[in-house]
Amino acid sequence: MKEILLQLKDVHVHFGGVKALDGVNVDINAGEVTALMGPNGAGKSTILKAVFGLAPVTSGSILWHNDAFKPIPYEVVYKGISFVPQGRRVFARLTVEENLEIGGFTVANKNELKERIERMMELFPVLKHKRREPSGSLSGGQQQMLAIARGLMTDPKVLLLDEPSLGLAPKIVKEVFEKIKEINLKQKTAIVVVEHNIKSLLSVADRVYVLDKGKVVLHGNSNDIEKSDIMKRVFLGELE
Repeated sequence: MKEILLQLKDVHVHFGGVKALDGVNVDINAGEVTALMGPNGAGKSTILKAVFGLAPVTSGSILWHNDAFKPIPYEVVYKGISFVPQGRRVFARLTVEENLEIGGFTVANKNELKERIERMMELFPVLKHKRREPSGSLSGGQQQMLAIARGLMTDPKVLLLDEPSLGLAPKIVKEVFEKIKEINLKQKTAIVVVEHNIKSLLSVADRVYVLDKGKVVLHGNSNDIEKSDIMKRVFLGELE
């Protein structure tokens, strides 16, 4: 049985009168890729933001290694959770290497920081060749790789990715998801991915949670979800 690193128990998030999350239960296991799927407004990104302290939890509990905590972004990073928001958001005027240095803000030892940067250069060869270039000069796919690499600089146990394929060409999307699986296998990092590209995500996910209107309507392994008609029903609005 795999170790549960992160849990959401009966989590509610309200924005005014809107129930963004309505009693959500999610388990994130060590070493697994977990997919959060569903239509726009289902609550997928809100789960990531709630874990990272960017969406206020109205009620319920978030637990790390079975201990409940109140998420505050910088404290969450020190626990071992990293968040890569959608839209890439690199520091365009800074070089690739400088972006990675900022990502490693928790690393006090300069030698350790350099070692981590070199590990990222090996993991992302495309960045190695562009390390001295301004991040704004990179292609969209390269910027996404940099955003993910920067998120890995804190050596997280759990990496939260929000829409990593957003705005990317199909060929680049394939490369991004291959890299996600490679990180999972090589770094043993648990990864939680919010994504609309269902086929690509199911190809790398171990466990899937399907959301609709702020609730988890089904969860299971990726093969079971792929064989079911749940995604079709959710996207066509056929659920009760």
